[in-house]
Amino acid sequence: MSATLPFDVYLVGGAVRDRLLGRVGGDRDWVVVGATPQAMLEAGFKPVGRDFPVFLHPQTGEEYALARSERKQGHGYHGFVFDTDPAVTLEQDLVRRDLTINAIAEDAQGRLVDPYGGRRDLAAKLLRHVSPAFAEDPVRLLRVARFAARFAPLGFRVAAETLQLMRTMVAGGEVDHLVPERVWAELRKGLAEARPAAMLRVLCDCGALERLLPEVDALYGVPQRAEYHPEIDTGTHLEMVLDAAAALAPGDDVVGFAALTHDLGKALTPRADWPRHAGHETRGLAPLRALCARLRVGNEHRALAEAVCRYHLDAHRALALRAGTLLLLLEKLDALRRPQRLDGFLLACEADARGRAGHAHAPYPQAARLRAALAAARAVRSEPLLAQGLAGPALGEALRAARCRAVAAACRLD
Repeated sequence: MSATLPFDVYLVGGAVRDRLLGRVGGDRDWVVVGATPQAMLEAGFKPVGRDFPVFLHPQTGEEYALARSERKQGHGYHGFVFDTDPAVTLEQDLVRRDLTINAIAEDAQGRLVDPYGGRRDLAAKLLRHVSPAFAEDPVRLLRVARFAARFAPLGFRVAAETLQLMRTMVAGGEVDHLVPERVWAELRKGLAEARPAAMLRVLCDCGALERLLPEVDALYGVPQRAEYHPEIDTGTHLEMVLDAAAALAPGDDVVGFAALTHDLGKALTPRADWPRHAGHETRGLAPLRALCARLRVGNEHRALAEAVCRYHLDAHRALALRAGTLLLLLEKLDALRRPQRLDGFLLACEADARGRAGHAHAPYPQAARLRAALAAARAVRSEPLLAQGLAGPALGEALRAARCRAVAAACRLD
């Protein structure tokens, strides 16, 4: 493209990184060097940027940003002043990026521009910050944790000096300037990655988890009964559940969030009762609701998370429940009206069951039992009862009794 335009264009960021890793790329981002906004408009590009000039290509619709430098002015990630003068170089643009593996560019001839060692760190499987300017943007704490979740299956780890810088940022209070919407947006993305436990571990190691998700951080160091949880520590269990959920429901951050919050009540168990956690499922509702309110979590995520928090032990006991109790559980989950709700619920519960040392591949027949019960209950029709002249409370009682019989027959229960 640079051959037909009066300025230099480079492919940058994730598209270059992922190609070097042999991964299927997503969106492509471009940097334009030596151009002015007027020159972009004259070339047919459409402006979309508000904080700094970004343009859409007239044919592909891809984003083209003018090369820019920046300086910090104030706190948080809004406190920046940008310079998009045509004299800004590609190297000056790349140095403001978060990680070296994201600071590699490719020109129109396919030649790589790698001034900060991104290829070296790809080979070493390191997530390393480009420059000290990393510390000026607290969102980068979340991005590094999210990249750790994405690339953990490839063996990537956070460089020691980057983790230390992240700790310094947390101690300096930068993380406290993150707005809830941005925290939630990055958390959702991390929960949809292949190894969300790596995200949690990075946030924990740098101290950000305690500030951003104190309800989750409080689970670390809380013991559980070894006969049910050989891993003992509740925080370790949570990490295992998160990765199990990612394996069972790849890319599903709704299930991932339910997995993240299902055991919050264990942090509130009195120490005198450890390692037992009787009633943790109801005790966990208050911290879950507080977390959702603080991060402004959407209704879909909150509804499933509350259902899993409150009823995951009932799901685990499904093979021992009688027909009436199975039906009651389905009613509490609102599964008769919203059958898709049961799918997410069961995936999160199965992840909980598998997220224990030695149980990663254990079967979860409870899911089949509850699905069979739901199918049987939903197959019952009210028309024959209406034909008998039943109405009002009598109709409701008769319909429920018929559903209970259907569940018993489908699950071969007395």
